Amino acid sequence: MTGPGTILVTGANGFVGRVLCDALAASGRAVRKAVRAVAGDATAITVGEIGPATDWRASLTGVSAVVHLAARTHVLHETAPDPLAACLHVNAQGTERLARSAAACGIRRLVFLSSVKVNGERTGERPYTEDDLPRPEDAYGASKRDAEQALARVAAETGLETVVLRPPLVYGPGVKANFLRLMHLVARGVPLPLGAVVNRRSLIYAGNLAHAIVTALDVAAALAGKRAELARLTGSLRVDSSRIRSELAWRPPFTLAQGLELTAQWYHARSA
Repeated sequence: MTGPGTILVTGANGFVGRVLCDALAASGRAVRKAVRAVAGDATAITVGEIGPATDWRASLTGVSAVVHLAARTHVLHETAPDPLAACLHVNAQGTERLARSAAACGIRRLVFLSSVKVNGERTGERPYTEDDLPRPEDAYGASKRDAEQALARVAAETGLETVVLRPPLVYGPGVKANFLRLMHLVARGVPLPLGAVVNRRSLIYAGNLAHAIVTALDVAAALAGKRAELARLTGSLRVDSSRIRSELAWRPPFTLAQGLELTAQWYHARSA
């Protein structure tokens, strides 16, 4: 982008969404938050359930770019009778609806938060790269892959500039799910057999992910015509981040040690 503008953030009240909204505000941009239900925030717009019929018009008016974070995430104990259909409804069809609505409103750019699960569940001797064929193994990963393909179609048909990011595990203050459970175990002094586990896993601090998204908004205009190359900026359980570093000149502002320390400080503060 050539200057500050209003950014629509879907999933703004989620873990990554809250960090991103703070980062966007700090960069001088106005933020419009799209949420599923009323959140008691004057800057938020309620859009209801996301799917192929969502009405985005009120949310998109006056917006210069969109960051799409909202999704139906993978869960350990699935209750939907058809998990794939449920994920496709929100993650693929809902994303395509948003992209086409954005293009119809004259918005030029959309940054989509996909997932490493598009690549697969595990790597071998090397990390995934942008050239690897997607091999999702669950409904969530498959729906994110289909969303990426839908965005490519919309981009080709309308000229909407799209940037797709596939982050690995995201951690930081406010983290939930497996990472938080692991912190609980560590805090309780439960012995963990980590020394016997021989593997490598990539993870990204939420502040670094937010910084990468802001960077994508800042410099994506210079990369017009390179959508195929930008289809995968990050990937995998071990991530080769050389593409986003070279194409967007991105450098994570937080080191791993800093990210873990801030996360630990948050955990101890909430437990006090």
